[in-house]
Amino acid sequence: MDYKTEYKRWLQKADSNIKDELQDMNAVQIEDAFYRDLAFGTGGLRGIIGAGTNRMNVHTVAKASQGLAEYLIHKEGISSVVIGYDSRIQSDVFAKKAAEVFSANGIIVYLYSSLLPVSAVSFGIRYLGASSGVMITASHNPSKYNGYKVYGSDGCQITTEAATEILDEIDKLDIFEDVKYMDFDVALAEGRIRYIDQSVFNAFIEAVKRQSVLFGEEINRDAIIVYSPLNGTGLVPVTKVLEEAGYRNIKIVEEQRFPDGNFPTCPYPNPEIKEAMAMGIKYAKKNNAELLIATDPDCDRVGVAVKDKKGGYQLLSGNETGILLLDYICAQRIKHDRMPENPVMIKTIVTTDMGEAIAADYGVKTINVLTGFKFIGEQIGLMEIEGKESNYIFGFEESYGYLSGSYVRDKDAVAGTYLVCEMFSYYTARNISLLDKLGELYEKYGYCLNTLHSYEFSGSAGFSKMQKIMSMFRESVGVDKKIAEFSGKKINTVLDYKNGLDSLPKSDVLKYIMEGNCSVVIRPSGTEPKLKIYISVSMPTKDKAIEIEKEIAEELKELFKMS
Repeated sequence: MDYKTEYKRWLQKADSNIKDELQDMNAVQIEDAFYRDLAFGTGGLRGIIGAGTNRMNVHTVAKASQGLAEYLIHKEGISSVVIGYDSRIQSDVFAKKAAEVFSANGIIVYLYSSLLPVSAVSFGIRYLGASSGVMITASHNPSKYNGYKVYGSDGCQITTEAATEILDEIDKLDIFEDVKYMDFDVALAEGRIRYIDQSVFNAFIEAVKRQSVLFGEEINRDAIIVYSPLNGTGLVPVTKVLEEAGYRNIKIVEEQRFPDGNFPTCPYPNPEIKEAMAMGIKYAKKNNAELLIATDPDCDRVGVAVKDKKGGYQLLSGNETGILLLDYICAQRIKHDRMPENPVMIKTIVTTDMGEAIAADYGVKTINVLTGFKFIGEQIGLMEIEGKESNYIFGFEESYGYLSGSYVRDKDAVAGTYLVCEMFSYYTARNISLLDKLGELYEKYGYCLNTLHSYEFSGSAGFSKMQKIMSMFRESVGVDKKIAEFSGKKINTVLDYKNGLDSLPKSDVLKYIMEGNCSVVIRPSGTEPKLKIYISVSMPTKDKAIEIEKEIAEELKELFKMS
């Protein structure tokens, strides 16, 4: 069926709440909204909110839910699903629509009665013994987006295999004729939809608090800390954890305190970027705070800014926060004899190699996984199967995601914030700033600069160009090949994940490990028309690292032009 015919069908059959939008569309808008179905993958759905098959709306959410229901029925028989949602536009509407579809298919729905972080869904699945979970969120994307994230019974995001099987079920369905619905209030009255009891949230909070590694030591809980939930889901759980842990000087960024899917003060609510942290820094200056923390709308990413000696505020990268937490956790566990016999740290292959050096210094094994926190969660699950779950002490990724325990299987900014505050307060009580501690680590292990460069290649021509670039690198760059070094640094090892490597799934990723503990990772993005380059440079000084990184980046850019 061509997109014009599908558009006319939507005019006749779509929900009354989106018919006005359909009628107001021009030819270009119609084509963009209907030329394809919204892609479903390991991250579920994500797209612009609006009418059409290529948009997030009640019909695309319902169709995905029906496909997931069919998959669960075939796999599990009698099933149950945990549903959560964030502060985004229509998140609550989409959550209820998904609940109506699942209940119509005989699947018990456990629904959070208010918005909560994505980690609460992962926790709820495991706590309630559910078969699956759905989180309505578009994470850190701008306000025009929403999404539909799917979890397995282990509380981890679905695997590539599961996503493929669910997509097969979705593709069999007609969006209007094959989706089952049950009135929400009727399903609620019959017990097919059940609001999740407050005790589950309380258990989640207790699990977060157990991540502390103070083991009875005193810290400075009076230091001023500024926190921003960026108009998302973090306010209630983060402040509850911190208050119950005794922190007495938490200041909230008022304009970003309450949930608001329009994100009026931070159009791109991603704590990785300085614009999203700008208002928080103003509050930190106003309150003379030493620390600013912000979490993204679904509260799985943590951004950190620290006051420097000049009175300004330095943003920490995800890698910097990660190595600080790793070192703090390891040091405290060793100090109090709480390190497991065979400790394990897990990180993604694009995350700083310095993490591995720190872990090795403490006798901790590092497991490197593909990009995406679901692969960290997957490794924790494998350890659980082997009865070695307690060996896991920390996992992190460069994109501001952290997890110190196995109570959930996704990054958790509630616990991340809690641990950053604890670490900060621990060092403050000993007259050490986080920047001082970071400087110590760089002095001990060498300065490590990690950068990300993204190059956009739009449309089918762009996709073809990315494929040619990846082929050129595989054929011409590496040990004993035409190009055997970057910026004079010899390539010692090439890790090609195309056919799977080190028991990891197949992925179009190349990692070049060079002399001097430097590396380059090249991979096409899984969600955007971009080629991403991760450069890691270890040098005795920051200035030298910046110089070498710039040279490597320029060399790579020239290679792209030649492809």
